[in-house]
Amino acid sequence: MRISAICAAAAFALFAANISCAQEKYPARPIRLVVPFAPGGGTDIMARTFAQKLSESFGQTVVVDNRAGGGGTIGTETVVRATPDGYTMIIVSGSFATNAAVYKLPYDSVNDIAPIALLGETGNAIALPVTLPIKNMKELIAYDKASPGKLNYGSTGTGGFTHLISELFNQLAGTRMTHVPYKGTGPALNDLLGGQIQVLFTSLPAAVPLIKQNRIRGIGVTTPKRSNALPDIPAIAEAVPGYEAVLWYGFWGPKQLPKSIVTLWNTEIRKAVKLPDLRERLTSEGLEPADAPPERFSEVVRRDVAKWQKVVKTGNIKTGS
Repeated sequence: MRISAICAAAAFALFAANISCAQEKYPARPIRLVVPFAPGGGTDIMARTFAQKLSESFGQTVVVDNRAGGGGTIGTETVVRATPDGYTMIIVSGSFATNAAVYKLPYDSVNDIAPIALLGETGNAIALPVTLPIKNMKELIAYDKASPGKLNYGSTGTGGFTHLISELFNQLAGTRMTHVPYKGTGPALNDLLGGQIQVLFTSLPAAVPLIKQNRIRGIGVTTPKRSNALPDIPAIAEAVPGYEAVLWYGFWGPKQLPKSIVTLWNTEIRKAVKLPDLRERLTSEGLEPADAPPERFSEVVRRDVAKWQKVVKTGNIKTGS
């Protein structure tokens, strides 16, 4: 009888614990939002902007955790390997897809994640020194074809997003501009301003103020249509049919993340995107806010991984790793 009583008590305790866990409302503690880059960049800024809004919505602090290294792969792997309980999430940019095209990764960028939400899409601008006698896309292409390899274009590193979108331009426009890799946007912009390089596909947030101050000349944007941030500058596709390179931001979590958590995050993110103050901030930086279900983000990742794999193969791009 004593053994039976002990077993019954243990069974009841287990049952009560299960009931308690089942009734625990998510989130019940702070959430870690991983940024796979150093503080201060575009992804980090986006993370901190949304972390504040989500903290208010969830009633729990969303803590930004910068895990830089490996071009974003170190922080990404941290989340891929995390417990799928909704307390370790990540925000990534379009470089998530370019990494999958360039590197041999310890995870599957398409199948090892649980897509949550596409935050928005933006583009880059082709920028030139104001001293260069090239005023538009047609003149750029004609100049390069008359003197192949004479024009040097900068990037934020071999195999990175700006490198691949520049190489895509070379492939579609038939140009042969020479690649000069840098260790970030800042050094590349400085050399563009100084005339050491002649072309740079730089992000809209970085390009817009310099173009408006007439410190650099913008002659095209990589988005399929003109950007609201630079309405007078044509899309590259107007001169190079088929060209499109979109930089996006999105949230995802570990594979097998419960659907209820995915739905909650997607709902709250889409609410935040519609807030007037946040929407105004995003659009002022050239970002077109998205309002999409998880499936849309999944489609974008699959599309871009395949797209950049083709560019890498055609351009025979090697990174040495």
